[in-house]
Amino acid sequence: MLKILIRVAISIAVVVGLVYGGVLLYTKVINPPEGKLNEDDLSAIVSDSSTAPSTDTESSIAPTSTLTQDAGITGTWLATNQSTVGYRVKEVLGGVDTEGVGRTNQVNGSLRIQETTLLTAVFEIDVASIKSDSSKRDNQFTGNIMDVSTYPTADFVLTTPIDFGSIPLPGVQLTAIATGDLTLHGVTRAVTFEVTTEYASNVIGVLGSIDITFADYGIANPSNAFVSTGDTGLLEFVLAFER
Repeated sequence: MLKILIRVAISIAVVVGLVYGGVLLYTKVINPPEGKLNEDDLSAIVSDSSTAPSTDTESSIAPTSTLTQDAGITGTWLATNQSTVGYRVKEVLGGVDTEGVGRTNQVNGSLRIQETTLLTAVFEIDVASIKSDSSKRDNQFTGNIMDVSTYPTADFVLTTPIDFGSIPLPGVQLTAIATGDLTLHGVTRAVTFEVTTEYASNVIGVLGSIDITFADYGIANPSNAFVSTGDTGLLEFVLAFER
């Protein structure tokens, strides 16, 4: 009997080890999560659209006409399909620490600028278009988690103008604090976060991220039997705007 128990214990340990090793190999080597959007992504979208972050979707907003660099930036600017918005959530997958990342370029939005001051900013994101590297995760995200049939969009409205102090020269990035109302899952809450902007090639780029506590927006913790997460996530974005 003791030998049988030992053999069973060894067999279980081997299976667990194989599963853990397989998950570890997949998440760390074969298919690691995409890196966090950063200043390099911001520079890419304002300098060369061919190097901007890629997504699997297409935006309904097409780039508008350009203007000369010395014409200034006063006016209204529209989001283009070079924009990227998405989520980042820490996951424990089969005992392995990793991250779930989903992104889209389906962003409708505009900026209204007067010289060095951002007066208004309004954005709408098609939540159903956000895709990750896992169809199972996507089904959970659009269904039980975000309920896109009831809440198809996520929205942000700037509530306090931002004075950047100067118009950045090409290759120069400026940082400021943004305050506005973020609506997720039908719940609107005031948020404050850091943004970085860059202007070149007649494109304004804006980079930032917002910490999200699921319970604040009535979003259920997405953990299940195999995947567990914390109670928070990150909404990250790098947005491109043309006149």
